[in-house]
Amino acid sequence: MEANPTLDQLQVFLSVAETGSFSAASRALNRAQSVVSYTIANLEAQLEVTLFERNGVRQPKLTADGAAMLEHARRIVAGLQDMRARAKGLKQGLEAEVNLAISTMVPAEAVVSVLRDFRDHFPTVSLNLNVGELGMVMDMVLNRKAGIGIGGAIFHQDDGLIIDKVGHSFMVPVAAADHPLALLDRPLTLSDVREEVQLVVTDASGLTKGRDFNVLSYKKWRVSDIATKYQLIKGGLGWGGLPASVVRNDIINGVLKALKLDAYEGGEYPLYALRKSDTPAGPAAQWLIDAFHQRLSQCPNHKDFLIDFGPDQRTLLQDAAE
Repeated sequence: MEANPTLDQLQVFLSVAETGSFSAASRALNRAQSVVSYTIANLEAQLEVTLFERNGVRQPKLTADGAAMLEHARRIVAGLQDMRARAKGLKQGLEAEVNLAISTMVPAEAVVSVLRDFRDHFPTVSLNLNVGELGMVMDMVLNRKAGIGIGGAIFHQDDGLIIDKVGHSFMVPVAAADHPLALLDRPLTLSDVREEVQLVVTDASGLTKGRDFNVLSYKKWRVSDIATKYQLIKGGLGWGGLPASVVRNDIINGVLKALKLDAYEGGEYPLYALRKSDTPAGPAAQWLIDAFHQRLSQCPNHKDFLIDFGPDQRTLLQDAAE
């Protein structure tokens, strides 16, 4: 019978790869360096591959085989952590409260629908809800201020997070119907928008510091949240991208106009459920994740979104959203 690597061996392997040395891994794991070296040697013998280059280098370096095995090790460890967390959640029973962080990109109708059902299913469970922009959802989950998060901004991979796709949304560049850009009534160029005020949401989490998304104008007004951005755009104070679910009725009613701007990178983007891999999702939290997946996976795509618009506006919206 072939020997199977143990969870302990895989965790030591990950620690050496992530810390960059056997000594750093021994400190992180609170073990003797000789034990770490012995564990890696045993793992290499079992797998019959060399994981690290050791000769003539001060720090062990992953071999090509080691890099390939690293991804497998991460998946196995993450899966076992998830299994352990699930079992712990079942043992603990129903939560007293759930801390939920939701991105403003999640359609409000979906949020209301899911939370209405949640109230009916779990009348004894308290809910702490935070709604925010950009990196806030990921930041709150990483810092354990929220048990689960629903959002679309995944700015870096983190092995400590379990991330599952639950749906999609998309942005549309818009302006008030009487805004100079809307009155041009033609495809827009970069030179058209450069000197017009663009409204941009600032990420309070700091995860996107130094990064701007679809910022095309020289004149920028930065606001703290989507709701303020939406009101200022409706008031004719600038242009900018807003979630399709937010602007749909305003476009139908002629309050806002979608802008055909090829330089604006639109398109559908995924929405995810996030939680810490070592934190169990109790029955109520898991119900929320499943409910958002069911609801958000049915959100309209571009084609469905355009059905209620006339032929001219439908063409413009299609171009603006893709």
